[in-house]
Amino acid sequence: MPTQLLTSLTWDQGTEMAAHAAFTLATAIDVYFAHAHSPWERGTNENTNGLLREYFPKGTEITDDQKYLNLVTAELNNRPRRILGYRTPAEVFTDLLTSPIATTG
Repeated sequence: MPTQLLTSLTWDQGTEMAAHAAFTLATAIDVYFAHAHSPWERGTNENTNGLLREYFPKGTEITDDQKYLNLVTAELNNRPRRILGYRTPAEVFTDLLTSPIATTG
């Protein structure tokens, strides 16, 4: 992925994010945190979690079957989203990769 697209990351407030400083040092990507108990600050993340729950209901152990995980990834990346003007995440990502912001530097 072009480095111009890797500038920051917003994480949830969980113990699994405790190594954020090491991540920033290793990648030079700034890490920000949403406020606790404020899911509206992470709308796309919350929506994606809901979509993932269709494949992995709460309490379900996530499989290590790579073929199935690839299928889920492909289905979600090719599912139109209202927030993207009914384009798919794959379409938007492709456009980002071919845009002047990604190809200059």
